[in-house]
Amino acid sequence: MLYQTLQDALFAAIAATGFAAISNPPRQAYIYCAILAACGHAFRFILMSASFAGINIIPATLIAALTIGFLAVLMASHARFPAETCLFPSLLPMIPGVYAYKAFGGLALCLFSESSGGFTTNFYLLAYNSLTCCAILLCMVVGGTLPIFILKKISFQATR
Repeated sequence: MLYQTLQDALFAAIAATGFAAISNPPRQAYIYCAILAACGHAFRFILMSASFAGINIIPATLIAALTIGFLAVLMASHARFPAETCLFPSLLPMIPGVYAYKAFGGLALCLFSESSGGFTTNFYLLAYNSLTCCAILLCMVVGGTLPIFILKKISFQATR
């Protein structure tokens, strides 16, 4: 499990660095983005692993996003740039692409099904994957921005 966690953290760090490069932050922000993404994504992986906690992906994403948010606010005051500079690229590797892909696949199968039983099954897949995708995105937004508002004094020091 340690190898899988480290692998998950490494790939999340690489993805976050790529997402950070798109938004053109200061050079020292890349390492912070990579660290935050690795910590958050690995934490979500550990929470979801059945041998440890077996938490569903939705609450695990909320907890991981809160972790990334709090760490971003604390690191921002040390790094001297806004927390959002590292927060958003660090959250992006947790976007639920598989659920979005399956939701659109379910939609296509709904449109082309010829029987009511097939339509019902495909509509269930569409609804389940769409709702899961939206819930994960909502948890990412709430979990990422809530620490900025909770630690308002610390989070706005970097921009002064």
